[in-house]
Amino acid sequence: MGRNLDSKCTQCRRAGEKLFLKGERCNTPKCAIVKRNFPPGFHGPTRGRRKSSDYGTQLTEKQKLKKYYQLMEKQFRLTFEKASNKPGDAGKNFLRLLEMRLDSTVYRLGFATSRAQARQLINHGHFQVNGVKTDIPSFIVKEGQEIAVRPGSVKSLYFKQISESLKKKTELPGWLNLNGAELKGKVLHEPVETDLPVNFNVQMIIEYYSK
Repeated sequence: MGRNLDSKCTQCRRAGEKLFLKGERCNTPKCAIVKRNFPPGFHGPTRGRRKSSDYGTQLTEKQKLKKYYQLMEKQFRLTFEKASNKPGDAGKNFLRLLEMRLDSTVYRLGFATSRAQARQLINHGHFQVNGVKTDIPSFIVKEGQEIAVRPGSVKSLYFKQISESLKKKTELPGWLNLNGAELKGKVLHEPVETDLPVNFNVQMIIEYYSK
């Protein structure tokens, strides 16, 4: 599947909810869902969304979660297959693996304003895991591992600004620990159920891929 050329705001309006694709902007009155909470192509909120078939509903749910994590279909499907081969609840395993991708972890720690930006920073070699340069966004972090900005990147203007912004950071998932002054974080344990996103029907995604 090719790259999605829709604007980030259009993707959220089509999904009918915030997917937080634009970082902090999504928490302001400028968010498209706040200003224009109706599907693209409609000229106002008076017309409802079309009813969908079971397949259409499953596809929509899959697309929502894929866009939330800003992944291409191949990456998304491979993560699902890996989760399906693990013991336990396939849906929770799937969400847990998505959260524990390095790009998502970097975003959760506050080192980037979106997962797309986190992926770019990782690709450019700005991060290390347990002291080893890691430039693979799909790398799955593990309990006890330390994620840090590489020494050569710490003095850049971007990360100086990030260090300042982290002084005001109040929200952090319970499975992570953050040392904002040193631009490093640690994985305390795997995400528990309360750490996982709740506004997705993962069962529908399982049914979609089971066809």
